[in-house]
Amino acid sequence: MIKIRLRRVGKTKRPYYRVVVAESQAKRDGAFLETLGSYDPHTTPPSAKLNEERAREWLAKGAQPSEAAEKILRRAGIITTPPKPRLPLRRRPRRVLRLRPLRRLKRLRASSHGQLDGHPG
Repeated sequence: MIKIRLRRVGKTKRPYYRVVVAESQAKRDGAFLETLGSYDPHTTPPSAKLNEERAREWLAKGAQPSEAAEKILRRAGIITTPPKPRLPLRRRPRRVLRLRPLRRLKRLRASSHGQLDGHPG
């Protein structure tokens, strides 16, 4: 699958991104097919320089933008359809039940040694 995504360049702690077209299996800063433009998050407001014609061609060919690239393409007016709703992440079970017996055990040990809540007193 072909993706439109950001490729990180620049100095340490001063990122600068290139908007590129790459295979989805390629590394973040690895091989890419074409550079569509650049994005500088440090300017106020963040600036993006894009080749709109080439970006539209890749989107027409079926390239899927990453979330960050999609935001940049929307701000530039290249993508005009409403964003897809993001599904909530699955909630993980809470671990409170596993911790309660341990707390009780610590309190029992503390009270048997004449301490309150594990503190010497």
